[in-house]
Amino acid sequence: MAEFEFAGTTFRGGKMFAVLTALSTLGGGAWAAFEFYADYMDMKEIVQNIDVDAIAAENEKVILTMDNQMIRIEEAIEYTRDIKSDLRADVMEMEQLVERLEDKTDASEDRVKESQSAIETHLETIRDEMNQLRKDVTESIREVEALMRESEKDVRNTMRETEDRIDADMRQLDTDINEKLQEALDNPLNDQ
Repeated sequence: MAEFEFAGTTFRGGKMFAVLTALSTLGGGAWAAFEFYADYMDMKEIVQNIDVDAIAAENEKVILTMDNQMIRIEEAIEYTRDIKSDLRADVMEMEQLVERLEDKTDASEDRVKESQSAIETHLETIRDEMNQLRKDVTESIREVEALMRESEKDVRNTMRETEDRIDADMRQLDTDINEKLQEALDNPLNDQ
C-alpha cells in the first residue's frame, strides 16, 4: 500500500487521501481568493475610471444643441412674422392704391368701365397670390411647430434612454458586487 512520511508522521490509505484532499482544497481556495481579489481590483479600477465630467459635458452638448435649434426656430418664426408684416403692408398699400383709382374713376365714368375690368383682374391675381402666401406661411408655421415638438420629444426620449441605461448598468453592477460578496461570504475559508 502507498504511504508517505511528513514531519515524522506516516500517512497511509485513508489518511493520505484526506491529506491530499485537504491540500487540494486549500489550493482551490487560494486560487478562488486570488480570482476574487483580481475581479475586485478590476471593478475598482472601472468604477474609478468613470468620467462624470465627460457625462456632464455630453449633457451640456445636448443642451447646447437644443438651444441652437430653439434659436433657429425662433429666427424662423421671426422671419415668418416679418413676411406677414410685409405682406400686410403691401396689402394695405394696394388697398390704398385701389381707393385712389376708384376716386379718379368716379370723375370719369368712361375710364371707369375700361379700367374696372383690368383692376378687378389685377386684384384677383393679387388676392390669389396673397391667399397662397398666407397658406404657405401658415404651413411653414405648422412645420416649425411640428419640428419643435419632434425635437423636444427626441430629447426627452434620449434622456429617458440614457437614464434607463445608467439605471440598468447600476443594477447590474450592484448584482455583480452582491454575487461576489456572497461568494466570498460563502467561502468555507472565510470562517477562519
